[in-house]
Amino acid sequence: DGGQHGGGFGFGSVLGLKAASGPAELHNPPVLRPADPPAKDAPAAAAAGASQPRRATGWKLSEEEACREDLTRLCPKHTWTNNLAVLECLQDRKEEIDIAPDCNHLLWNYKLNLTTDPKFESVAMEICKSTITEDIHSQGEVIACLEKALVREVEQQDRAHPIKEECQKAILRVAELSSDDFHLDRHLYFSCRDDRERFCQNIQAGEGKVYKCLFNHKFEEAMSEKCRDALTTRQKLISQDYRVSYSLAKACKLDLRKQRCSLDTSLPRAREARLSYLLLCLEASVHRGHPVSGECQGEMLDYRRMLMEDFSLSPEIVLHCRTEIEAQCSGLHRKGRTLHCLMRIGRGDRSNAMDSVCQNALQTLIQSADPGGDYRIDRALNEACESVIQTACKHIRNGDPMILSCLMEHLYTEKMVEDCEHRLLELQYFISRDWKLDPILYKKCQADAARLCHTHGWNETNEVMPPGAVFSCLYRHAYRTEEQGRRLSRDCKVEVQRILHQRALDVKLDPELQKRCMTDLGKWCSEKTDAGQELECLQDHLEDLVSGCKDVVGNLTELESEDIQIDALLIRACEPVIQAHCHDVADNQIDTGDLMECLVQNKHQKEMNDKCAVGVTHFQLIQMKDFRFSYKFKMACKEDVLRLCPNIKKKVDVVICLSTTVRNDTLQEAREQRVSLKCRKQLRVEELEMSEDIRLEPELYEPCKSDIKCCCLKEQKKQLSQRCHQRIFRLQEVEMSDPELDYQLMRVCKQMIKRFCTEADARNVLQCLKQNKNSELMDPKCKQMITKRQITQNTDYRLNPVLRKACRADIPKFCQSILNKASEDGELEGQVIACLKLKYADQRLSSDCEDQIRVILQESALDYRLDRQLQMHCSEEISRLCAEEAAAQEQTGQVEECLKVNLLKIRQEACKKEVLNMLKESKADIFVDPVLHTACALDLKHHCAAITPGRGRQMSCLMEALQDKRVRLQPECKKRLQDRIDMWSYAAKVAPAEGFSDLAVQVMTSPSKNYILFMIALSVCVLFLVGLLCGRITKRVTRELKDR
Repeated sequence: DGGQHGGGFGFGSVLGLKAASGPAELHNPPVLRPADPPAKDAPAAAAAGASQPRRATGWKLSEEEACREDLTRLCPKHTWTNNLAVLECLQDRKEEIDIAPDCNHLLWNYKLNLTTDPKFESVAMEICKSTITEDIHSQGEVIACLEKALVREVEQQDRAHPIKEECQKAILRVAELSSDDFHLDRHLYFSCRDDRERFCQNIQAGEGKVYKCLFNHKFEEAMSEKCRDALTTRQKLISQDYRVSYSLAKACKLDLRKQRCSLDTSLPRAREARLSYLLLCLEASVHRGHPVSGECQGEMLDYRRMLMEDFSLSPEIVLHCRTEIEAQCSGLHRKGRTLHCLMRIGRGDRSNAMDSVCQNALQTLIQSADPGGDYRIDRALNEACESVIQTACKHIRNGDPMILSCLMEHLYTEKMVEDCEHRLLELQYFISRDWKLDPILYKKCQADAARLCHTHGWNETNEVMPPGAVFSCLYRHAYRTEEQGRRLSRDCKVEVQRILHQRALDVKLDPELQKRCMTDLGKWCSEKTDAGQELECLQDHLEDLVSGCKDVVGNLTELESEDIQIDALLIRACEPVIQAHCHDVADNQIDTGDLMECLVQNKHQKEMNDKCAVGVTHFQLIQMKDFRFSYKFKMACKEDVLRLCPNIKKKVDVVICLSTTVRNDTLQEAREQRVSLKCRKQLRVEELEMSEDIRLEPELYEPCKSDIKCCCLKEQKKQLSQRCHQRIFRLQEVEMSDPELDYQLMRVCKQMIKRFCTEADARNVLQCLKQNKNSELMDPKCKQMITKRQITQNTDYRLNPVLRKACRADIPKFCQSILNKASEDGELEGQVIACLKLKYADQRLSSDCEDQIRVILQESALDYRLDRQLQMHCSEEISRLCAEEAAAQEQTGQVEECLKVNLLKIRQEACKKEVLNMLKESKADIFVDPVLHTACALDLKHHCAAITPGRGRQMSCLMEALQDKRVRLQPECKKRLQDRIDMWSYAAKVAPAEGFSDLAVQVMTSPSKNYILFMIALSVCVLFLVGLLCGRITKRVTRELKDR
């Protein structure tokens, strides 16, 4: 190394002070000024020897007794006659080999006087004349002035008066010579004398210790401006040549050689000496797992922190970010605040965009400082986040790289403070743009990146795969299946997932997303500034985005569907539900859409909060835009979609397409279903999810959007617009034929289905619930829901698939006139069912249809709301005559009984007709009259047990018992029967028989049935006898007349 210094930066060679150039040599060393020796044990004799008068000319260091032995041992003979050559030789060698204390002290005094010697200044004036003639300098200030000019030149774009390269080397060499003791930098020494006493009183001079101490206190309030400026100049020189820092050069000398950081012949020597080059080279070795001494790493940490604290130490920042600093960051020069101000501009929106050259300079600085490895390097972040680290991350060792991850995990939580949040996002913005700046990710993934993404070393660039593209490459491989080929190692995949979770917190942490979607963010999402809102906004406007942005957002959404934990904000909001109901799937290393499915299924649990519910619903809505956004659906059905539904992209359209195919195959009883079994299973899940929220069915939501504002769609169908009404009718038709798609019914009756209908087929769930509706174990809420569905079914026979199937022959036979008037998508308001009820009373229905109508009659006899025609025509009469009965919580047929009792008081003819029809129906079967049936239950058991129910048989049995004097009926039964007879008598008067069949029914159900039949038979007999006895009435005629 010493040889390199001599050849490249040799002070003697630079100034031309070689042995051969005799006149240029400094013959008279100056009288030495008293100064503190470098070590307390330096012999007094050496000091005295150094102070004694020298010969007027030709004094040589090599002739001094104190250094003769070291000189002979260490320095080539041809250098002995040149004092500066000897000085350079011993200066370089003393770092690795011990030099005698006497010689060391002599050299120190010689250097001290050299820097303030007028003779030296005259030599410098000769060599650097063009640079320093512009200003007038006093003795001792030349070097300080040259140093400032040197650092200022690097920071300026227009170099009007450039310093010659030889002079630059000489200035840096002098700075190197004074690196071990701050006394040797006279300008700094005088500028900082008071500050040294204030801050570093107990620090012993030598080995650069005082420099380091002063650097550490540079931004203290008590530090004088003069000293701070001098220290900054010194630090800037270190940035240009790391050897200006004695402690760094000494601690890392062996490591630099071992890691081959000084052997790149393609680089100019000036760049090789740069502090940033040293840091990048040694950091690359650390990242590759090569050992770097602890002492060197400690020095590197100090200087990385120094670079982050003061932007002015990075000439590229000063040069390229001058505009931004002056316009927006002036007055923030301390403790890294200027850099964070620039970072804030860097991650800002396009209207406040940073120049790309400045952005690159910032990125390079952050790579050099590598704050991702140790958050303490970033002083602004460290101070802002100290309280958060102490509370949220106290379990992590101080300085551990996981501290930054811990802070990201607590972003937007109650533990995070606002200032820390800003500093953290500013830093993460730049770390996210170079995967190498996350040390944990780099450590776990460098082998995968080299194998799959063809990356090079830590500080080597690759045009084909720039740093920002490596992470994209890694996450594409992270979610590959085994069939798709090469995948990431498990450790690397965990880290990739961690980064994806962090990026979901802020779109600006995803470089590709921000780059491609900058315009769309400004256009559609300028007001969405809260955490996570920007990505949600982009997803909402997916169809409106430019193609590049659309692809990125689509890919990210597709990724979220496979692993919803990427959406960290949603997972955080849903933590209670996950812990209570989904912890099994949440703990899985590989999430294939199971967690989101679990959240959807448990969306109405008590642990579910509004924030989680909104997030889950939003994701469901986004999934509707593209079937690829539902991972499980995509994997189960992608082959079926390509085969059966090509060119269809929207999930809702794909579901409709596949569902229609399945339904058609089922109805046509195809030998083989075209949709695969695994797809049919997942299709069922998707259909059930879509039924939960009207917004998940765009075909229904769009026509009903305005109607939703005014009313509940299913319960206020009359008030809906025509298009919406038609859609709702179709929806209800589907739900009634497949009750599993009736989300409300399945949710409210979930427990009752488990209790009563475990063995029932899914399509017969509603039928099963109806059969168990009046069980004592039935939940009241479920019972209420069943009643609502029964009311709906009775508005139109098409909404009752069981009735429709049972009466498929009877409906066109008896009710064709009603069907002729029916619209395809509108209710018949119970007209067909009313028609079938009348035919039931006439005993003309097929047995299957009769069974179904009997059930409907029994149910509607208990609850008037199930009789649509009665409810329509008698609503006013019910309010007037039977308000109290109608208000009852439990309907037990009291409203119907009230209407029957008040038949004479009914004013509206339509209502009166419905009540009469009701009376007619009750004649046909006592079960249709619940009040009478309850009153006569015991009598039926005693007197009519052998009689088969139906076709009015049990009613006739009771009538005969009533007329039989020997039979004693229960008082209540007797009274109710007598009331019915009176009502039927009135009904017969008000509504006479319309045909022979009606007449026959009236006779058969009449209490005087036997008398009427006897009289009819008697009349027939009398007619026969009269004819027999009285002969013919017409005149007899001869045969001839007949034959003619």
